[in-house]
Amino acid sequence: MDKVVVLAAGLGTRMRSDEVEGLSEAQRRAADSGLKALVPIDRPFLDYVLTTAADAGFRRVCLVIGPDHDELRRYYGEVVDAQRLQFEFVVQAEPLGTADAVATARRFAYGDPFLTINADNHYPLEALQALRALSGPGLPGFDRTALVAMSNIPEQRIERFAIVEVDADGSLQRVVEKPSQQFIDSLGDDVGVSMNCWRFDERIFAACEAIEPSERGELEITSAVQYSIDHLDTCFEVIPIRGPVLDLTSRSDIESVAERLRGQQVHL
Repeated sequence: MDKVVVLAAGLGTRMRSDEVEGLSEAQRRAADSGLKALVPIDRPFLDYVLTTAADAGFRRVCLVIGPDHDELRRYYGEVVDAQRLQFEFVVQAEPLGTADAVATARRFAYGDPFLTINADNHYPLEALQALRALSGPGLPGFDRTALVAMSNIPEQRIERFAIVEVDADGSLQRVVEKPSQQFIDSLGDDVGVSMNCWRFDERIFAACEAIEPSERGELEITSAVQYSIDHLDTCFEVIPIRGPVLDLTSRSDIESVAERLRGQQVHL
């Protein structure tokens, strides 16, 4: 397993909309463009994300980009001297949701297992290594308490993240979006959070084609996962992970992400 699909076509609405003091001019320009992946922290943020993927053993990268993301294509297609990674690009023509973004990578990934990650999240090495070592589909269930303690993500934001409901065998039953406090309390100390980090096989493409838009009007990857479980007999193994995920959603995240990544080596 050496393929990774990176969802980098987001509009970056929250990154563009707020104002934060103390950013460099380069950081401000990247934030104004909405290209979170290129926000510089010595190197562009996505360089650190992809270095971890390369450390985990992935070698082929498909960047799902938007129609106007020429800067991303130029940087990873022309500027970067990558020794471990090979880059391909697919364009998500319209922002129709995460399942639509995954579906655009069909030609790149069909027939092989592949990792799917967000371009604006930095995942721990142990999570990516564990997914690569699986024999089938899966996802990390990030320990909610550890995310609060170890990540840069405010607790109020983590409280809104999707929760994974797991059966006795450690398999995913469903992903619960915007869980109620009552539901979270019912899980006791074992509260696993989904951070949109997945190991998929080719069945996910049939699921992406079969689902309907959510209430938000988007084709959601969580809906495709549920369809795959319910109708395609797909078993997603949930790997418990106690570790940090760095989140670069808005300008206010840049400083805290920079504190944790500054000095880390990039090796693409």
